[in-house]
Amino acid sequence: MNSAEKRITMFGGKGGVGKTTCAAATATKFTRAGQKTLVISTDPTPSLSDIFETKPSRGPTQVSNNLDIMEFQTDDIKEMWNRKFGHEVYEVFSSFVSIDYDSFVDFITSTLPAMGEEFTVDYIRELSLTKVYDRIVWDTAPLGQTIKLLTMPNMLQEHLNIAPRIYSKIKLGRESNRPILDIIKGWGDLSGEDVNFLRNEVNFIMVTIPESLAVQQLDDAFFDFERHGLKFSQIIINNIIPASTSVFFSQKTHLQQKYIELIHKKYSDMEIIELPLSSIEIKGLARIEETGEILFSR
Repeated sequence: MNSAEKRITMFGGKGGVGKTTCAAATATKFTRAGQKTLVISTDPTPSLSDIFETKPSRGPTQVSNNLDIMEFQTDDIKEMWNRKFGHEVYEVFSSFVSIDYDSFVDFITSTLPAMGEEFTVDYIRELSLTKVYDRIVWDTAPLGQTIKLLTMPNMLQEHLNIAPRIYSKIKLGRESNRPILDIIKGWGDLSGEDVNFLRNEVNFIMVTIPESLAVQQLDDAFFDFERHGLKFSQIIINNIIPASTSVFFSQKTHLQQKYIELIHKKYSDMEIIELPLSSIEIKGLARIEETGEILFSR
């Protein structure tokens, strides 16, 4: 697998296909090349600390020389919300609904998951600008949740289109004394910056498995990303069963081969990497590095 020129690599795919393992393996390969690397998970049920066999903690955790891992938590998203537009956007909503600020933040970051994901994207964008890390490897939420964040700019634009009618009588925020429409526009501008970051700075890799449902979902996933100007550069087909004399595994291999051939035929313009099913659990730095060697040898 050739390393991309872009410094940020995002792994997407449905839940349970091995995104975290592939992200972790890629990160270890970068570090062995002497690049300071962060592998970061925005999955609501992260497993990075589990496969690296470290204790979960807030913020980046060093697991080896030049390699840090980080798992986003709800409190991280709340802090980012507060730091950006939390209080000002609260002014807009509290003009219509009686709600205290803490409850409002819980609603935004928990009930509206796409909002939380937007701010994780913004965090990664800002982190990349600091140049603290040579490489950032991004293990995302299951694909359906990731796509939600891409709808944010359109939702905000629609909101702005009707805003003059809705807010005609609400000129200023209660505390900031800023025009309400300026507050909303700033929020929309942030979304635009983040989507441009995704388009221009991030290399997208799809992880899938050779099974019917996973393969069916590829077309929809590629379509949803491409209509936002985003394109996956590679596909990793994970958990491929090696040839075996066992009748059971021979039948399973034959079934998998049908889907593998279909992927190669439908996406012949993309780099496709086949990753064999491991006979042992991939946990711990040594096993992860071995998987990275397999990925990069193709």
